[in-house]
Amino acid sequence: MSNTNTKPKHIAIAGNIGAGKTTLTQLLSKHYKWLPQFEDVDNNPYLNDFYEDMPRWSFNLQIYFLNSRLNQILDIQRGTNTIIQDRTIYEDANIFAPNLHDMGLMSSRDFNNYYNFFQTLKSMVQPPDLLIYLKGSVPALVGQIQKRGREYEENIRLDYLKKLNILYDDWISKYKDGPLITINIDENHFAENEEDLGEVISKIDATLFGLF
Repeated sequence: MSNTNTKPKHIAIAGNIGAGKTTLTQLLSKHYKWLPQFEDVDNNPYLNDFYEDMPRWSFNLQIYFLNSRLNQILDIQRGTNTIIQDRTIYEDANIFAPNLHDMGLMSSRDFNNYYNFFQTLKSMVQPPDLLIYLKGSVPALVGQIQKRGREYEENIRLDYLKKLNILYDDWISKYKDGPLITINIDENHFAENEEDLGEVISKIDATLFGLF
């Protein structure tokens, strides 16, 4: 184990599309020797269909995400390693599904069914030991999305990112499930700047291990 506490921890990174979740997951897993868990974008059987016809596939996609993230959490709770998770089960339910519903891309019936199912699952699992929220303005997110050049992300609209940002900020302002660290990606460029990454690590050390 890389830290003195023997109980494995669950660290989760939350943030909008393009916030840098995967990059930070990689950097922190390397620094702390934590096991990374990534979102399986490549093998998601609904993603391409969803971007072609959102109203038809939104419920299926969200159920797929819910199941895969629940499985990740169960793996974490059964395991003996500290895990760092790229995106959380909360974001699907509190950001992406409500946004699809608000935009008329998921029916109220499907949304209520989905959200009630999420609440049931949430009551059965432990929240993360630490949530790291990557907060960023829409221009900062767009810059990162363009840099990585994923084909299916090319058509993401600015108003979509903006709506997601509002839902993220609202969720984070009410988050009471455990310790929380917010990193502003407009100011902290941890991917390019070692000092900025050091600042993130210091915050984590202080929160998790009481080291200052």
